[in-house]
Amino acid sequence: MSSAKQPQPGRRKTPSGAARSQRDWRHPLRSWFGSHRDSARQALVRVRHYPFSSAMTVLVMTIALALPMGLSVLIGQVKQLGVNWQEAAQISVYLADDVSAEKQQSLTEQIGQLAGVAQAQLLDKDLALAEFQQHAGMGDALLQLDYNPLPSVIVVTPLSIDGGAAALEPLRDRLAAIDGVEQVQIDLLWVERLAAILAMFERFAGGLGVLLIIALLLVMANTIRLAIESRREEILVIKLVGGTDAFVRRPFLYIGVLYGLLAGVLAWVLLALGLAWLNVTVERVASLYQSDFALFGMPWSDGLALVFGSMVLGLAGAWLAVGQHVRAIEPQ
Repeated sequence: MSSAKQPQPGRRKTPSGAARSQRDWRHPLRSWFGSHRDSARQALVRVRHYPFSSAMTVLVMTIALALPMGLSVLIGQVKQLGVNWQEAAQISVYLADDVSAEKQQSLTEQIGQLAGVAQAQLLDKDLALAEFQQHAGMGDALLQLDYNPLPSVIVVTPLSIDGGAAALEPLRDRLAAIDGVEQVQIDLLWVERLAAILAMFERFAGGLGVLLIIALLLVMANTIRLAIESRREEILVIKLVGGTDAFVRRPFLYIGVLYGLLAGVLAWVLLALGLAWLNVTVERVASLYQSDFALFGMPWSDGLALVFGSMVLGLAGAWLAVGQHVRAIEPQ
C-alpha cells in the first residue's frame, strides 16, 4: 500500500531565488519611504508645536509671493485688453467737406479694394453727429449749431497690424494720396503707449519679484537655522549613534517644503480674493468707457505654479541653511 508523502517536522521551506531577490530590493525601498514619512511627520509636529513663529514665517512668505505674482497676473490681464483693442485697431479717413454723397460711396468702394484693407465702412457726417450727441453727453449744445462741423469718415480695418503703427504707414500714405481725402489718422498710437507703460510695469514687477524671492530665501534660511540651533543637542546624540547628515537634515527640508506649501496656498487664496475685490472697481471704470472688460480672477495654471514655486523656494531656503549648519555640528 502506497502512502502519501508527509512533510517532515522541523524542515522549513527555503524561498526561491526570485522571491529572495524581490524581498531584497523591497526592503530598502520600504525603509526609504518610512524614513521620509517619519521626517515629514516630524516637520508637521514641529510646525504645530510652534504655531506663532510658524504663522509669522508663513505670512512673510505669503506677502513675498503675493506681491510680484499679483502684479504679474494683473499686468497680464490688462495687456490682453490692449491686445484685443489692438486687434480692433482702425484707420480713420476724413473726407473733405465738398465731397458729394456719391463720391463718398465711390471712395469707400475704392478704398475697400486696396491691398491690405479688410473692410471699409462709410460714416457720413449726419450719422457721426448723431453718435457724437449720444456718447459725448452734449446733445442739447450741439443742437444749437447752425451747421454740422463733423466731416464724413471712412473707417478702414486693415488686414494685419503686425508691427504696430509703423507697419500701417505705407497704407496711410496711399490713403492720404487719394483725391477727396483731407486727413488720415491711425487709431493705434494710444494702444502702443499703453503697451509701453505695461512693459515698464512688467519690468518693475520682475525686479520686485527677484528682490522678494531673495528676501524669502533669507527668511527661510534664518528660520531653519534657528530650528537647527534649538535641536543642537538632539542632533549631537543622533550623530553619536551613527546618524548621517542626510538623515539629520531631512526633517528640516520637509519643514521648508511645508512652509512653502502653506504660503503658496495662502497667497493663492489672497490673490483670488484681492482680484475679485478689485474687479468691482475695474468693471465700474470699464463701463464708463463703454467696455465690458473685467478681471477673470486667478487662473488655475498660475495658482498651481505659485504653489509649486513656493514649495521649491521653501526647499531651497531650507537647503541653504541645513547644508551649512548641520555639517558644523559634530560630536567632540
